[in-house]
Amino acid sequence: MTIREASAKWQGTLKEGTGRLRLGSGVFEGAYSFPSRFENGPGTNPEELIAAAHAGCFSMALSAVLGSEGHTPQTVHTTAKVHLGATAAGPTITHIELETGASVAGLGADDFERLAQSAKAGCLVSRALAGVATITLKATLVDAAINHGTNGANQ
Repeated sequence: MTIREASAKWQGTLKEGTGRLRLGSGVFEGAYSFPSRFENGPGTNPEELIAAAHAGCFSMALSAVLGSEGHTPQTVHTTAKVHLGATAAGPTITHIELETGASVAGLGADDFERLAQSAKAGCLVSRALAGVATITLKATLVDAAINHGTNGANQ
């Protein structure tokens, strides 16, 4: 099986320190800090990277599920919002909201919802994040004829 890698380097104390996150492929490297993670400071954070991974994985999973039923999506656009909250155990990812829009010719809304829920259940990142208390999905089928020439999803 494939192995993916990323690294993190942290220097200093929790609140005053700084760090760098780097993807093994080298396509991304960014700063992170206490303010970027727990406040609204500049830089990235692990939860933002989890959101990117979840959105990307879900979009591909939905495309695969649609394809297995004979539907080729024109576009799939997914946003993931990772909620970081306080629990008795300390800071915890408490909720993830997935919102997806897809342009798929010849597919009804009920079938699209069923297939989107199937993709959520099968998405590798969703399964890896099974310890998150709630992962919700809002799936919108976008009319391909109306959105011809656009990305097919609400931005």
